[in-house]
Amino acid sequence: MPLITSAGIGSGLDLESIIKASVDAENRPKMLSFIKKEETLQVELSAIGEVKSAMSKLQDIVKKLADPENFGKRVANITQPSTGDIISVTPTSEISVGQFDVAVKQLAKGSRLESTDNAFASVDSVVTASGGTLTFNAGVDNTFDLTVAAGATLAELRDAINSSENNFGVTANIVNTGTVGSKLVLTSNVTGDTNDLTITSDTAELDAISTTANDGVTAGGMNSKQSAQSAIISIDGLDVTNDTNTFKDAVQDMTIKALAQSEETAGAGIYDTATLNVEYDRESINGLIDEFVSAYNNLIGNIGFQTRIGKPLNGDASMRSLSGQLVNTLSTPLTGAGPFESIFDIGLGVDKDGYLQKSSLVRSLNEAMDSNFDDIGTAFAGEGGVASQLETLLSGYIDSGGLIKERETNLNGQLDDLEDDVANHEYRMASLEERLRKQYAGLDVLLAQMQQTQAYLGAQLANLPGFTKAKS
Repeated sequence: MPLITSAGIGSGLDLESIIKASVDAENRPKMLSFIKKEETLQVELSAIGEVKSAMSKLQDIVKKLADPENFGKRVANITQPSTGDIISVTPTSEISVGQFDVAVKQLAKGSRLESTDNAFASVDSVVTASGGTLTFNAGVDNTFDLTVAAGATLAELRDAINSSENNFGVTANIVNTGTVGSKLVLTSNVTGDTNDLTITSDTAELDAISTTANDGVTAGGMNSKQSAQSAIISIDGLDVTNDTNTFKDAVQDMTIKALAQSEETAGAGIYDTATLNVEYDRESINGLIDEFVSAYNNLIGNIGFQTRIGKPLNGDASMRSLSGQLVNTLSTPLTGAGPFESIFDIGLGVDKDGYLQKSSLVRSLNEAMDSNFDDIGTAFAGEGGVASQLETLLSGYIDSGGLIKERETNLNGQLDDLEDDVANHEYRMASLEERLRKQYAGLDVLLAQMQQTQAYLGAQLANLPGFTKAKS
């Protein structure tokens, strides 16, 4: 008998449908339960992720609130004279607020030297036949030596000066006058009254490049065209002198940079002044508090949304606990914050829905800054302040080992287990189908054999004597 390769071929019965219905009856309810469980886990994981994201955003803002430097900033508002900008200012958090009138009487400059007329006919003139060493100096700590090669030209000397690795700030240029030859011009960027550029040499051949001749008696060939000078500014009528144009701590804890010399009333010794007003940086504090309020309310809104009826975290004990802990942390009693016993004393409040808002029931934030600016920083960033308390609370939920992090890990673990369960179930269903096919294949063969036997017996009976077929 030929092999039956498809269920029902031998018997004519629809065994494929019977096998499929049997497998589906076993498979479908289980797969539906798997799908429902996965959806439940994914929805819960997504809800936890939304809350965690909101907590992370709040945590980022809280870290700013915990940094005392963010509460110690000062701003310097400058009213420049009508003739143009004469100063710029960088205050530190230590400076006291106040107002100052600042004038720039003199800018700091470096010195400049020129070679004498006709010392060099052109850029190709040889400065030394046998070579030597030049020593450049400007002030106490600025010096470097330059070895001049034998036969070096004026142009080569210029390039050697400018490319020297030890050069402290001397720039060499050549001016071709057309009448008195090519002049070597040396400019030093070292400023200050006692920091003129000087050049000495170890050979008379280089006297034309020195400020003092090699004999130490006669003058060298480089002449001073501009002496180094210090900067002078006047602060509320008090003169302050500095080697450079940057005055550090001329006003304690503030850096003033002189940009341009003030216009002077001819012969009167009266200079245009810039008015400098140092104030607390109220705008940055308001901005930081606004960020905090927004991030806090975003978290409260997320918790409220995810715990509504029909939502995955409805009735979740950890979410209820978090909401309560947030409010309790905001109510932390403060120490060392002046008159502020809690942050609700500095212009913040909580409404009936638990949202944080700027409030003026006790005093507004601006009023608190007017009266006790530095204490606001202590309220948030001080030891035991609200920011440090919130940092501890949030870390306990979302950092490694925190409640939210562990919950995410648990849910992801359940999803992994579910994936294994589905794979195992699919294996069992494949085994069930294989077993059914074997069983129905045997039935199919048996029925086919019985049909063949029936046909054979019918044919034999028809050939018996006296056996007649029924008339159709």
